[in-house]
Amino acid sequence: MKTKLAFAAAALAFASAALGSQCPADMKKIDEAMAKNPKLTAEQTAEVKKYRADGEALHKAGKHKESVDTLAKAMKILGVK
Repeated sequence: MKTKLAFAAAALAFASAALGSQCPADMKKIDEAMAKNPKLTAEQTAEVKKYRADGEALHKAGKHKESVDTLAKAMKILGVK
């Protein structure tokens, strides 16, 4: 039983670390796309900036799953994969 619990804890830690390293990569993709002055409405631009800022704040708070999900919203608006 202890072995299974230890394995589950290790798997969760690894998954969190993997997501944590994805956040900066996603933020970089968003920054690069925004630097190209995409054709977005003012509302879309504001949404992207909000999602980008919220994603970074979530990343810094250690909430990597939420960060990745939030950054994905900005990337969808930008058409970035």
